[in-house]
Amino acid sequence: MDTNNITETAFQIILYAGNGKSSAMEAIQEAKEGNFVKADQLMENAGEELNKAHEYQTKLLQNEANGDESPLNLMLIHSQDHLMTSMTVRDLAVELVEIYRIK
Repeated sequence: MDTNNITETAFQIILYAGNGKSSAMEAIQEAKEGNFVKADQLMENAGEELNKAHEYQTKLLQNEANGDESPLNLMLIHSQDHLMTSMTVRDLAVELVEIYRIK
C-alpha cells in the first residue's frame, strides 16, 4: 500500500473515531440530564462509528499479515492513537451513563 492510500486510510480512521468519541461524550451529557433514550441512541451511534474506524484498521492489519507492509507515517500513528483513545472514551461513557441511570 502506498503512502497516499495509507494517509487516506488514516484520515478515515480519524474521522470515524472522532465521530464515535463525540457521540459518546454527548451521551454522557444526555444521561446527566436524565435523557436516557437519547443517551442510548448516542451510545449506539458511537459504537457504529468506532466499528467503521476499526474496519479500516483491520484492513491495514490484514494487508500487513499478507506481506503488504505499509509505510509508517505520522498520520497513521496519530490515527491509531485517536482510535484507541476514542474507544476508551466510549467504554467510560458506557459506565457513566449507567451510573447516571441508577442515580
